[in-house]
Parts: sequence; C-alpha cells; structure tokens
Amino acid sequence: MARNTFNDLLAFRAVASERSFTRAAAQMGVSTSALSHAVKGLEERLGLRLLNRTTRHVVPTEAGERLLGAVGSLFDGVEAELVRLGELRDKPSGTIRITTSAHAARTLLVPALLPLLAQYPDLHVELSVDAGFVDIVAERFDAGVRLGETIAQDMIAVPISPDMRMAAVAAPAYFERHAPPQAPGDLARHNCLNLRFPTYGGLYAWEFEKDGRALNVRVEGQMTINDTSLALQAALDGLGIAYLVEDMVLPLVAEGRLIRVLEDWCPPFPGYHLYYPSRRQHSSGFAALIEALRYRMNG
Repeated sequence: MARNTFNDLLAFRAVASERSFTRAAAQMGVSTSALSHAVKGLEERLGLRLLNRTTRHVVPTEAGERLLGAVGSLFDGVEAELVRLGELRDKPSGTIRITTSAHAARTLLVPALLPLLAQYPDLHVELSVDAGFVDIVAERFDAGVRLGETIAQDMIAVPISPDMRMAAVAAPAYFERHAPPQAPGDLARHNCLNLRFPTYGGLYAWEFEKDGRALNVRVEGQMTINDTSLALQAALDGLGIAYLVEDMVLPLVAEGRLIRVLEDWCPPFPGYHLYYPSRRQHSSGFAALIEALRYRMNG
C-alpha cells in the first residue's frame, strides 16, 4: 500500500468516525484543509464518493460505511497491538529464549530466575541446554550463556558469575591403585575421563597453567563422555581422573569422596557471561533478567 493511501485512509477514518472535519482535524493535529485534501484524493483514486458533505453534517455514503467497517477494525487492531507492545516495554512480560550449558543453567540461571518469575507472572523464560555454541541470531535466541573467553567480540557480554577454576579429581579408591600425578605430563600414565564437546570440535584438551607456562594435554582413558555430571559420577565410582569445574567437586573433596590433584596448575579464568547482540530497545522483561543475573562482587 502506498504511503499516501495509508495516510488518506487514516484521515477518512477520523472524519467518518467523528462526522466532522473540524473535530477530526483537532484529533489528528492537522488542518481541516489538509484533511479535506486527503479524503478527496482517496475518493479520486477509488472513483467513489465516500462522504456526503453539507455545511452542517458529514455522513459516510454506502461505500464510505463499507470502507469504514473494513479499515476501522484493522486500525483498531494495530492500535491495540501497539498498546500491548508498550506494556512489554513498561511491564516485564513476554518470552525470553536463552541458550546455555547445563552447568550454568543448574547453578546460576534457575536459582536467579525463580524469584524473578515469581515477581513477574507475565514473564516467561525458555532455557535451551546445549553443550555446543549456538548462533543466537540465526536460531532466534534473545541471549546465550557461555564462559567469557569463548564469546565473540561483537557481542555484548554481562558477567553473571565470578572467575572460575578447573579441578582434576578422582576417588580415593582410584589413588589406592595409582600414584597421584605431580605434573600434567603424569596424566599419560592415568585412566582419564575424556569429555567430548561440539564446542571444541572433538575431545576437550585439558588446559593447565603454572608460572606463565601453559599446557594443553590430550588425555587418554577407557571412557569418553559428553556430559559433565556423568564424568563426575564415573570419577566417584573410581574409574579414573575427571577434569571438571571446581564448584562441582569442592563439596565432594571436603567430604573425602574425591581427592584433588594438580591444584597449583589450575589458575582462574573468566566465568559465565550472559551475551546478546545489541544494547538497544530491550523490553523491560529482558532488562529485569539482566539485572537479576548480573554478578556483583558483594554477592
């Protein structure tokens, strides 16, 4: 539809509804002559008279009544939807889709989202757990959650966790059969639990660093897993050494169910971040979610 036709339809709707050029002009904030010119132009393009005009009255013709009924409901629907969109801006509501890892969803997202969703019953969050990277724009996600060092530079990233560390652990029963490794190179003599993630294009190389010296170690073992919780269980069962995010294993280390090794080779690295493609035009729901997840050092 040509822009002038659209504007002329708005002008006709106002005049036909108000039954007055003067009142319609005041409503639209334009002059009566501009409104008259718009309606006349629409009538000329349609080849039909839409309004009968006298010095005291303006009444739609049969064609005008038919057109008013058709466009009136359409414009009413558009205006109602614009009001609802305004509510999305002003009141946290709607659906937010997030792609995330299972560990981040379990330890960060769900605990933070429970009070947020209770506070805003019209807000909905869809979590899609995926071990690999997802193109959030192509897959129509509103945001993603990944480790800070893995996020593309063209994304806006908000920290939602403190720095993290990895931990190499195994059950006491395993170390009763095998001497604990003293350096990453010793892992070649151990049964290690390999992790296969799409993110890394195959098996995850265990990353170590000490005194400025970085090492990526390709370990070997009898079991390869693509889920960290299964790797943790296999380590608890005494199968071998697992290399997992520290917070997954610290309680078990404290309980004596796991023994940690190579701790001095595991420096901190940037933790989880919420990332998204633009700072502009966020809904109030998305803004509330960012604030609920944002990491603050004071807790």
